[in-house]
Amino acid sequence: MIDDVATDSSTSSEKSRPSPSRRPRRVRMTGKERREQLLDIGRALFADKGFEGTSVEEIAARAGVSKPVVYEHFGGKEGLYAVVVDREMRRLLDMVQGALTAGHPRELLEQAAFALLDYIESYTDGFRILVRDSPVAQSTGTFASLISDIATQVEDILGLEFKARGFDPKLAPLYAQALVGMVALTGQWWLDVRRPKKAEVAAHLVNLCWHGLENLESKPRLIGHRKS
Repeated sequence: MIDDVATDSSTSSEKSRPSPSRRPRRVRMTGKERREQLLDIGRALFADKGFEGTSVEEIAARAGVSKPVVYEHFGGKEGLYAVVVDREMRRLLDMVQGALTAGHPRELLEQAAFALLDYIESYTDGFRILVRDSPVAQSTGTFASLISDIATQVEDILGLEFKARGFDPKLAPLYAQALVGMVALTGQWWLDVRRPKKAEVAAHLVNLCWHGLENLESKPRLIGHRKS
């Protein structure tokens, strides 16, 4: 009888203990997963505090790792920053290039304006990083150089339009820089105020680009398929 009780007590005790399979396991990240985590954390911190205001210690603490892990993946804060900036520049350039599909020049302007505003809306942290002065410009480039790359895409379109209208196509680069620069600077302003709505901002930008100050429409409209 005593043996039966002892057996029951032992069995009950064993049942009350968590089995090894039930204990929470620490999930280990692969090298690729850890790298992506550090990039996400770095992007958020650089956008919020800037390059100088962000430390390797804070990046490591947010990731729950030691400082050597950050150095192992990126060689330091500069390396992490360079990768973040390079990714954002590629993303923005790809979005602009992918948006320019229309045949009519005015709709192409609309598409370019929407592409930049879409990027600002969807990747706000990335845009905040790009518009800051890059402390590692040698490896990442600058926002000005990115805008120049986008202007090159617009330059080809303007060159064909100038030629068709009898204008000097050699002036296309100048107008391309002016147009893209105007949209980019307006985008920086809109990033903080977020008024008016994106489609309205795009409409007014194209209104100024297309008509000039003398022939501005009082209520500009979009001619492309995008209305928002």
